[in-house]
Amino acid sequence: MVATFYPEGSLRCDLQAGNVPIITLDKRSRWDALGFMIRLVRLIRQVRPDVLHTYLGTANILGILLKVLSPSMRVVWGMRASNMDLSRYGWLDRVQFRIERMLSPFADAIIANSHAGLSYGVSQGFPQEKLIVVPNGIDTERFSLRPDFRATIRQNWDIPEETAVIGLVGRLDPMKGHPVFLNAASLLLKHRARVHFVCIGDGPPAMVAELSELAISLGIQRHVTWVKSTSAIEHVYGAMDIATSCSTYGEGFSNVIGEAMACERICVATDVGDAKRILGDTGYVVPAGDAAALATAWMQALNLNDDERRIRGRAARERIVKHFALDRMITETTLVLENLAPRESR
Repeated sequence: MVATFYPEGSLRCDLQAGNVPIITLDKRSRWDALGFMIRLVRLIRQVRPDVLHTYLGTANILGILLKVLSPSMRVVWGMRASNMDLSRYGWLDRVQFRIERMLSPFADAIIANSHAGLSYGVSQGFPQEKLIVVPNGIDTERFSLRPDFRATIRQNWDIPEETAVIGLVGRLDPMKGHPVFLNAASLLLKHRARVHFVCIGDGPPAMVAELSELAISLGIQRHVTWVKSTSAIEHVYGAMDIATSCSTYGEGFSNVIGEAMACERICVATDVGDAKRILGDTGYVVPAGDAAALATAWMQALNLNDDERRIRGRAARERIVKHFALDRMITETTLVLENLAPRESR
């Protein structure tokens, strides 16, 4: 059973298609606490789960508090980030992290989606003996090279086929490094004219305006296209020539890197989280926050001939299929959860 804070979500249709029971706790806003908690407590009392698997700070904290109602219930946390810079967020996020760290010894297991996340957790005082790494899994059937969509998507973006496209997929958030992406774009355009940059993702209006103004100040606004997030992201990767992750901190396992690699795209990523471990020798890794190094890596990737690009792309997909496929993640996660459940309920 899956319990969600809010009524809508991008995975709802997938869960329904798989006949997974979904309970919506109807949280109306961040500050809607009382009614939400009453509904959550009622749900735990009714269902009495053997294992409660929670994701991210708020849910992790609530999972431990709910053990008071059901002491035999095992609580497994999900840790999705690494080396977070909490100074860039509000006071509530910083307080929440301190509470999460304080309660972490009471979790029965903590699944980190990256080795970088495990190391970060240990450095911040989370109990090492509770931490387990299960890397994210990529659906390699959904994410595969789809050449039929390339021309259509580029037409929608008004980008000709002969222009190289460098794409960044990710919400507009300080950790995702969009300013670095734009500064690197301005550097590359000084040496290569036929290149276009696409940013796919949503964000607060203030940040949209700030990034648009940065593109204008750099004189590259004609070379940058802003695209809202889409549920059909698997079609988008094929329209790119290079996929990029510019995160400056906080990334654990970048799904964007894994998805693009499964779609046989060459990736350039900053050295944050498990980027090196995911890419292997199929792409390029540069220091976080270094726009010049990012532009240089893009140039190296663009200078590959067609055969070299195809070979790299196929090797990238093979790496994801071999090491980071969805089935492996499901198997390893299930094993953790089942080993914690009471023997009679397995």
